[in-house]
Amino acid sequence: MIERDGSKTAKPVDSDRLGDIVAEADTGGRKPSGAAARIILCLSLAWSLFQIWYASPIAFMIGYGVVGDGIARAVHLAFALMLAMLAFPAFKSSPRRRIPLADWALGIAGAGASLYLVIFYNELALRPGLPTTPDLIVSVIGVLILMEAARRSVGPAITIIAGIMLAYIFLGPHLPGLLGHKGASLSRAASQMWLTSEGIFGVALGVSTNVVFMFVLFGSLLERAGAGGYFIQLAFSLLGRYRGGPAKAAVAASGATGVISGSSIANVVTTGTFTIPLMKKVGYPAVKAGAVECAASVNGQIMPPVMGAAAFLIAEYVGIPYSDVVRHAFLPALLAYGSLFFIVDIEAQKMGLQGLPLPPGRRTGGQSALRGLMGVSGCIVLAGLVYYGIGWTRWLFGPAATWVLVAALAAAYTGLVAHRARYRDLPLDNLESDTPTIPDFAETARTGLHFLLPVILLIWCLMVEELSPGLSAFWGSVALMFLVVTQRPLTAFFRKQSRLSQEWRHGFYDLMDGLSAAARNMTSVGIATATAGIIVGTVLLTGIGLVMTELVEFISGGNILLMLLFTAVICIILGMGMPTTAAYVVVATLMAPVVVNLAALNDLAVPLVAVHLFVFYFGLMADVTPPVGLSAYAASAISGADPVKTGVQGFKYEIRTGLLPFIFIFNPGLLMIDLAGPLEFVIVVGASVLAMAAFVSASQNWLVTKNRWYESAGLLLVCFTLFRPGYWLDMVSDPFSELPASEINRVVEETKPGSAIHLQLSTFNLDGDEVAKTVRIEPGPGDNAAARLLQAGLSISVLGDFAAIATVRPGSAAAKLGLQPGDGISGVRIQAQRASRYWFALPGVFLFLLIFGLQKRRTKRMSR
Repeated sequence: MIERDGSKTAKPVDSDRLGDIVAEADTGGRKPSGAAARIILCLSLAWSLFQIWYASPIAFMIGYGVVGDGIARAVHLAFALMLAMLAFPAFKSSPRRRIPLADWALGIAGAGASLYLVIFYNELALRPGLPTTPDLIVSVIGVLILMEAARRSVGPAITIIAGIMLAYIFLGPHLPGLLGHKGASLSRAASQMWLTSEGIFGVALGVSTNVVFMFVLFGSLLERAGAGGYFIQLAFSLLGRYRGGPAKAAVAASGATGVISGSSIANVVTTGTFTIPLMKKVGYPAVKAGAVECAASVNGQIMPPVMGAAAFLIAEYVGIPYSDVVRHAFLPALLAYGSLFFIVDIEAQKMGLQGLPLPPGRRTGGQSALRGLMGVSGCIVLAGLVYYGIGWTRWLFGPAATWVLVAALAAAYTGLVAHRARYRDLPLDNLESDTPTIPDFAETARTGLHFLLPVILLIWCLMVEELSPGLSAFWGSVALMFLVVTQRPLTAFFRKQSRLSQEWRHGFYDLMDGLSAAARNMTSVGIATATAGIIVGTVLLTGIGLVMTELVEFISGGNILLMLLFTAVICIILGMGMPTTAAYVVVATLMAPVVVNLAALNDLAVPLVAVHLFVFYFGLMADVTPPVGLSAYAASAISGADPVKTGVQGFKYEIRTGLLPFIFIFNPGLLMIDLAGPLEFVIVVGASVLAMAAFVSASQNWLVTKNRWYESAGLLLVCFTLFRPGYWLDMVSDPFSELPASEINRVVEETKPGSAIHLQLSTFNLDGDEVAKTVRIEPGPGDNAAARLLQAGLSISVLGDFAAIATVRPGSAAAKLGLQPGDGISGVRIQAQRASRYWFALPGVFLFLLIFGLQKRRTKRMSR
C-alpha cells in the first residue's frame, strides 16, 4: 500500500522490537539469562543504592560513610564501565544472550582502573603531576577502555572526536601553522586525563555523579509508577477530539514525558506507540506522523526543569544557579512546543483532517473544553495555594515547616489514592483498538493526581528550601520510592480486595525495576560525560579553543551571522549520534568559547547563558537530523515509513526551534534577561508568540489558507520585527551611552542588581595583533564598585583616564568571557535613555492582522 506522500506503509513493529530500539540506544542490547542477568541486576541496584547514599544527608548526620566528590566520581565511572561492557555488545554480530569472556575482562579492567583512584587516593594526592609507572599503565588502560565503552554505548561519533583530540595532544609539534603547539609527554597527558580533575574526572562527570543520576532515577521511578501512560491519556482526553487531535495530543504528551525522560528515543517509543498509529488513522501520512512525534520528543529535551539533564551542566558551566537556567529556558521551550502545536494544526487544515470521535453520550464542544480548562486552572490555583501555604507554614512553624509539609503530602496522598480507588483503572487499550475513543478528562485526571505530590516536594526543595539540585532530587526520589511501593497495596486496601501481600510484592518489584532501569539508563550518560572529559582536558592542555576561534573567524570573514550559521552546523555535526548530555558537553567545550569571543570581537556583548543555550539547541537538533537522527529511526520503526524521509520532514518541523537560538543571541529578552519590569515581560511574551506564529505560517506557507508569495514575505518581516524590534530603533537612536574608562567605578556602583554594563576592551589575539572587543558584565551584590566587580570575578585598576583588568578569578564569569589580566579598558557602555523599542513592534502587529484579515476574507469568498 502507498501513502499519499509516496512512502510505503509497513506493519508496525511489535513491542519487543521497540524495546530493542530503546535498549540498543539507552540501556544496552544484551538480554542475558541466568547468572549473568542476575549480576547485571545486582550491579545496577548497587549503583543506584550507592548514588542514593551519596546524595543523602544521612552520612553527614551520623558522621560516618561520607563519600568525597573525587571518590564518588571514580566509583560512578567504575559502575558505568562495568555495565557498559556487560550490557552493550561490541559488534552487531556479537552474542545477545550471553556475555563473552573478553567483555567480562574489559569490564573488570575498566572498573579496576577507575577504582585505582579510590584505593590509592591519598598516595596520588601526595604526588600531583608526578605519576609512577603503575599510574601510567592504569591511566592508559582506563582511557582505552573508556573509549571502547563510549563506542559501544554512545556511538562512534564521540569516540572519533575523543581519538582526534588525543592524537592532537601528541602531534602538536608536527602540525603546521595555527594548529601547531608544543605537545605533551605521555606522563603529562595521562596525569591530565585520568589522575586529575581536569580531564575525564572533571566537571561533566562531576555533574553526572552529583545531580544527573538522581534526576534520572526520579524520572525512572515516575515512569515505573505509571506517570507515562497517565500523561498520554490526559493529553488525549483534552485534545483528542479536535482537528488533528492525535497529533496535538502527541505534542502535549511528549512535552509532559520529556519532563521526566532524559532520552528523546525513549520518549518517541513511549508516546509514539500510541500517537503515531492514531495519527495515521485520522489521515496523517506515515512520514508526517513519525516526524511530528520525532520533533515533539526531541523538544522534550529543551523543556525545563530537567532538559535532558543538560540544565545542571549549563548551570555548572555558566556559573549561575540552577533556578536561573530554568527561568531563562522556559519561554523558548514554550514557544517551541506552541509553534509545533500550530504546525500540526496547519497540517490538519491542509489535509482536511478531523479528530477522534467522542463516545455516545459524551459532552462535546465548549463544555468539554471548559471542563479541561477548569481542570488546568484548578491545578494552577492549587499550585499557587500550596506555594503560599508553604510560605505561611514556614512563618508559623519555622524549621518544623518541612515536617508539616511532609505530613500534609502524606495525608493528600492517602486521600487521592482513596479517591482513585473508588473508580476503575483506565487502560490504554481504548487507544490501541480499531475504533479508538477519547478518555473522559475528569475520569482520567483523578487516576493520577497523586503523581504530582513528589513533584511538589521536589519543587519545594529546589525553590523554597533552596537545597542543591542533587539533594532535592534525593528527597523527591525518596517520596517516589514510597509511592511506587505503596500505591498498589493502598489501592487494593481501599477497594477492600484481599490480595494485599501480592500487591506489596508487585510494589517492591516495581521499585527494583525502577532502580535497575535508572542505572541502566545512566550507563551511556556516565560514559558520555566521562569521554567528553577527554575533550575538555585537551582544550585545557593545548589551547585548541583559541585555534577554533581563529578558524571560525577566518571562514566566516568576521561576519557575525555567518559565524553563527557556521557554528550551528558544527554543533549539529558534533552532536550526531550522541545523547543530549554528551552532545552539550562537546559543543559547549569546543564551540561556546568561539561564539563568546567572536561576538565580543563584533561589538556584540552576549550573555553567557545565551551562548550555551545556542550551542545546546543545535547540538540537540542532531537527534532528528539525517542521516544519523536516532529519534527518526525510532519513529519510523513505529510508523513504517522511511527513516530518512521521516528525519527530513522532522528537520523541517524543527527549523522553528533552530530559529530561537539566533533570536536570543541578538535579543536576550527572550531569555528574560535585561527586562525592565513585569510590563516588558508581558510585551516580550506577546510579541514572541506572534512572531513565532508568523514564522510558522511563512515556513508552512499557510496561515488561514494558502499564502500568496507576498504574504509569506510579509510574515517573515513580521517575525523579524517582533523578535528584534530594537533593530529598527537602533537605526535612529544609539542603544548605548559611552563613557570614559575613568567613570567605571561610578557606573558599577549605580548599576541596579541584575542589570549589566558593557566593557570595551583592548587585548591581543594569537598573532599578537591588538584587537577590540566588548563584553557584558553583571556586577554582583556589594557595598562598593570593587566588591561588586569581585563578585563577577575580576578586579580593575584605574589610573586617571586609563583603566585595566588587574586580576581575573579562575572559573568565574569573567574568566569564561575570555578576560585576562592586563586587558585595557577603553570605555564603558550603559543603556541609553530612549523610547521603548516595542513601539516598532506595532507595525509588525498591524501587518500580521492585515494578512490574517485578507486570508480570512479570501476563505469566506472561496466557501460561497
